[in-house]
Amino acid sequence: MTDEILINATPVQTRVALVESGVLQEVWVERRSHKGLVGNIYRGKIMRVLPGMQAAFVDIGLERASFLHASDLVTLDANGIEQRTETEREIRTMATEGQSVVVQVVKDPLGSKGARLSTHLSLSSRYLVYMPYTRHIGISQRIESEGERDRLRGLVEAAQAGLGLPGAGGFIVRTAAEGVSGESIESDVRILLKLWEAVADSARHASTPALVYEDLPLALRTLRDQALGGLEKIRVDSKEVCESLLGFATQFVPEIAGRIEHYAGDRPLFDLYGVEDEIEKALGKRVQLKSGGYLIIDQTEAMTTIDVNTGAFVGTRNLEETVLKTNLEAASALARQLRVRNLGGIIIIDFIDMKDPEHRRQVLRNLERALERDHARTAISPVSDLGLVQMTRKRTRESLERTLCETCATCQGRGTVKSAETICYEIFREILRDARSYDNDTLLVLASQSVVDRLLDEESANVADLEEQIGKTVRFRVEGIYTQEQYDVVLL
Repeated sequence: MTDEILINATPVQTRVALVESGVLQEVWVERRSHKGLVGNIYRGKIMRVLPGMQAAFVDIGLERASFLHASDLVTLDANGIEQRTETEREIRTMATEGQSVVVQVVKDPLGSKGARLSTHLSLSSRYLVYMPYTRHIGISQRIESEGERDRLRGLVEAAQAGLGLPGAGGFIVRTAAEGVSGESIESDVRILLKLWEAVADSARHASTPALVYEDLPLALRTLRDQALGGLEKIRVDSKEVCESLLGFATQFVPEIAGRIEHYAGDRPLFDLYGVEDEIEKALGKRVQLKSGGYLIIDQTEAMTTIDVNTGAFVGTRNLEETVLKTNLEAASALARQLRVRNLGGIIIIDFIDMKDPEHRRQVLRNLERALERDHARTAISPVSDLGLVQMTRKRTRESLERTLCETCATCQGRGTVKSAETICYEIFREILRDARSYDNDTLLVLASQSVVDRLLDEESANVADLEEQIGKTVRFRVEGIYTQEQYDVVLL
């Protein structure tokens, strides 16, 4: 499978697209006005301890207080090593109001929630993740060969010993390290230990609240985290950013440097690959399948629901085969949509009902295979008694929709507005209330074009009856700036 990374960089924002075999799979957006915070380390102050929630709110200098759960609070022994216990400790024994604490952002602020914090600090490089408070060496689960896992563990231990720092913190070996040389591992160990020394020194002398360490900008972060073995090209439409990437790659990822190229074509890079169209489609609810079926994706605060429909697809054999084919196609399509839209949290999938247990197993296997290339951690449950598949996908940043869109000013996020007929009847009730309360001869109704048109047409007989009932004249005037739900009744 051929992978390409496209980077569209402007002074106000950077957008990165991961394209596999010509098809968009993931999009990341970082704006100068509000950059992502995940990975940043702060010295903060505990503002409030909540025993009932086993959590604390921490001021790290953001608009909203950030959230720190007891399970994310590290307790260190005399040697500065994390103490692990089987039972969860009471938050009041670990944190007090006014206490200074060094924390790392593990989830960006999402919706009305503040950032999620942890004191389990970590620093990432190309091949490793360094954890200063542990002594554990872990290997990515995606590296399946036991021989390779043992080799990599030995390289990390040898690098620590070679630097005269055996057991200096813990490491997780990332998927990208598979097959790399001992020199590369040793270089990453050295870089991370020096970086941690600088971060720890900065944290000791920082005021509260203060940013102690800021993760790399999106373009460089992408090169560090996403440039895996199957990558063919990294195309950048900004010469300045391209030079920055080349410098970073030459120093840290030399095998990738030859694949970075500056795109100077007249046609915008994202237009050339159809990325702009795919982003626009990803902001809609409906996803068309090639067979004629379709998905309906609804994202809410609590969860995301995905409904699978056969649509215009009627099949060629029988109903069961039609349903199976649609569900198999839907499983692959929705796995891609989860990545493109960056949907996380609880996800409920309503596949078309399947009576054959083997068909259910086939659809679940297809979904699991489609999610294998997803960088976010996922967990899938079997088909429930109601025929639903429940799954979770790790969420650390806002979805594409929440990043690019805001709540509709007309419907306030409901997704619907009251019909013109409903508004007309609300106006009638308002007129009756005002007619009983005030002694005047004429009432003026200000409303949108659609509502006034209905009042003067379909509801004209009802308006006449109302005037006769209250003994007053009712006039109407269109207000062009009013939405369909807005209206006023004015006394004349």
